[in-house]
Amino acid sequence: MNKILVTGSVAYDVLLGYDGEFADTIDPQALEALSVSYFSPHYARHFGGTGANIAWGLKLLGQEPILVSSVGHDGDDYLEKLGSKNISTDHIKKVSDHVTATAIINTDSSEHQIAFFHPGADSHGQWPNDLSPSEISYAIIGARDTTAMVQGMEWCSENNVKTFFDPGQQTIAFGDDAFERMVHMSAGIIVNEYEWEVTQKKLGCDANGVLKILSQVGQVGGFIIVTLGDKGCLLITHDGSELVPAVKSKKVINPTGAGDGFRAGFLAGLNEGQDLISACKKGCEMGKRAVEQEGTLLEDIDRPHKIDNEQ
Repeated sequence: MNKILVTGSVAYDVLLGYDGEFADTIDPQALEALSVSYFSPHYARHFGGTGANIAWGLKLLGQEPILVSSVGHDGDDYLEKLGSKNISTDHIKKVSDHVTATAIINTDSSEHQIAFFHPGADSHGQWPNDLSPSEISYAIIGARDTTAMVQGMEWCSENNVKTFFDPGQQTIAFGDDAFERMVHMSAGIIVNEYEWEVTQKKLGCDANGVLKILSQVGQVGGFIIVTLGDKGCLLITHDGSELVPAVKSKKVINPTGAGDGFRAGFLAGLNEGQDLISACKKGCEMGKRAVEQEGTLLEDIDRPHKIDNEQ
């Protein structure tokens, strides 16, 4: 089985919880004077980051991820954590004069989130020159420093690797032209509801227009996935759109990491030869598992084939 190239942040997550709704505290008529503070009694610090989360989930599903990222001088324990699951750290650059990227994420009682991200070492990483495209079946370009994202996409395009653009919180950081270029080099894009609205505005077109921009690469070319939280995800292709329902959770502890869990399941499904709908279902199952715990790295899951058979 070929490997899956993952590039995205390796970060420490500081997770906060607000017992209320953010929207109730914001006056839309006073946005120019906006200054709010949220008392957040719930606190936890975890290993996180888009790249690490996806690679970790892929490893649990029996895949072999190649993780390209960076850590700072405080990242040794994270490298050890990845090594404990036999996830290769060969392509994670250590930047000794910067801290590891850090995300501060506050979640309200309705699972809305406000996040801040300090890139730290991730702004100083370099794309490795020793990757072998022949052993890579798929790649995902996840949220990290935008320069590194562009480097990753260009390398994949030059080496004809089927690549999915997952801009995440960096959606707003790209200029319109640069964003369109990233989409054009992609076989598909994965975004949440808010990012999908921003994507259409940046590209100046609707779903049909976005599909025209996307490259047609093999059997999985030209698709859009919009993750919808507890509603599942919307798969949009040239054949139309289909809602893939979420897998109901027994309990929701924290939604942070659900999107990355979805991406791990989706990529694993594709690498196992599943069609897009089946891969989305596998993604929804992994997303469901992520929300049922605090922190984004699942300690363990059932054997991969059991995920496919669960109702």
